[in-house]
Amino acid sequence: MGGIRVLAAVLILLVGCSSPSPSPSQIAATPTPEATPSTTASASAAAVPDWHRLTPGGRTPSAREDHTWTVTPDAAAAYLFGGRTSDGVALGDLWEYDLTLDHWTLISETGPPARFGHNAAWVDGVGLVIFAGQSGGTFYNDLWAFDPDTHTWSELPASGAVPVPRYGSCAAIGPDGRLWISHGFTEGGQRFADTRAYDFSTHAWTDETPVAEAPIQRCLHACWWTDDGMFALYAGQTTGTNSLGDLWWLSVGERPGTNVWARQPDAGLPAARNLYAAARLGAGTLVFGGQALDGTALNDVWWLSDGGPAVAVQAAAPPPPGRWGAELVIDPAQGRALLFGGRDADGAKDDLWVLTVGAGVIAP
Repeated sequence: MGGIRVLAAVLILLVGCSSPSPSPSQIAATPTPEATPSTTASASAAAVPDWHRLTPGGRTPSAREDHTWTVTPDAAAAYLFGGRTSDGVALGDLWEYDLTLDHWTLISETGPPARFGHNAAWVDGVGLVIFAGQSGGTFYNDLWAFDPDTHTWSELPASGAVPVPRYGSCAAIGPDGRLWISHGFTEGGQRFADTRAYDFSTHAWTDETPVAEAPIQRCLHACWWTDDGMFALYAGQTTGTNSLGDLWWLSVGERPGTNVWARQPDAGLPAARNLYAAARLGAGTLVFGGQALDGTALNDVWWLSDGGPAVAVQAAAPPPPGRWGAELVIDPAQGRALLFGGRDADGAKDDLWVLTVGAGVIAP
């Protein structure tokens, strides 16, 4: 129950509620009739975590999977780039989602070559940064930056230990301001187990792969930085195994060659999965769905705590239909998580779902 209390406290902080210190509590799991489309998503009105399908304003991006969706530092907007259609056609459009107005705007249809399975991050002073990905039989290792002030794209120079072109890697901005990437997949069925970092001031890549044990070669995973400065890598897919369920933390050493991977305990972790959606939430990471070991689409929600057990998040309304290749972002101002796109066995999706959280999460 301790992990549930921690998650509940994190979600209350997210919506900015002021209340006395919480007593022991749990997240409610009472089923209700299926959620219906809604044009509002008021976190303050929800008594427990609650899923709703949202109908935003503006022209909606076409159905897709394997795209990226990245929130700006002020959490006013989220930028969606690329992905692929149900037929596997790579996309290269850029969309802005206004988190206050719940409104889509098409920003650009020209820029980096169309791609899917790429990575994205927001970098202070640079803008939206796109790394790697795939289009047809072409794999990329390039870096592109979108300047929100000028609405222009530019390719960033790269030198040093430049990563091999890849798809399905993972990336996150480290405490040092560098873009850290790890693992991935390329032509010929080759998967990687390397870890590299890009410095935006020197435009140079550095090989940060530990010399000791590392997570098995894989793709279709995610990674993030914990509040304690650990580079976390979770789940994915490897040769001969459709889905993995392991969690690893990389400790960054003070000198080159001293980084160390450590596998975290498997007990309590979610079932194996790949191409799940993930977003940082408080001192942990929220995970939705993905593809299961048997190839089916998952729709469960978990919170992977930085320092405690994983917590299964139960909501009052049923979650969205299962899917993989979707994207999840956090809207702290309204206390909600938003999920867009993805696909299942029937094809790609263009629906938008909201997980809202209110003051009633913690029972008196």
